[in-house]
Amino acid sequence: MGRSLILETTYLIDLEREARREEPGPAHSLLTREESSALYLTFTVAGELAAGTSLGERARWERSLRPFEVLQSSADVSWRYGELYRHLSRNGMLIGTNDLWIAATALDHDMPLVTNKTAHFARIPQLQLVEYPDDSPAAAGPGVASCP
Repeated sequence: MGRSLILETTYLIDLEREARREEPGPAHSLLTREESSALYLTFTVAGELAAGTSLGERARWERSLRPFEVLQSSADVSWRYGELYRHLSRNGMLIGTNDLWIAATALDHDMPLVTNKTAHFARIPQLQLVEYPDDSPAAAGPGVASCP
């Protein structure tokens, strides 16, 4: 088996859009490249998906979660969230609450986060990011970054 990855909400939305268009794109390409990887969601991502309109029925939402293990909150994740919040707040770099929970979960489980919001998540010290390009022709190839 390959590595373990946490999928961020924007990645899943892009994957769903590509499936609806019946046209593989960057999100699908990353999934193909990472076919041997274990794929995870955070409890926060599962909640964001439940709040979305495309999975408005519980049965449909539960089916969409089946391929993934959902990582739950814990005391360690909550403490990591608090550390990140204090650090980012002190430095004037605070990000949204849900994204902080996602980052705290990824750090606590020592797993890279798949996202196309690398500039946003780069504010998180030591968070490993796996970027996939957007649909634009100017997009660079996928990369892996580790925030300082």
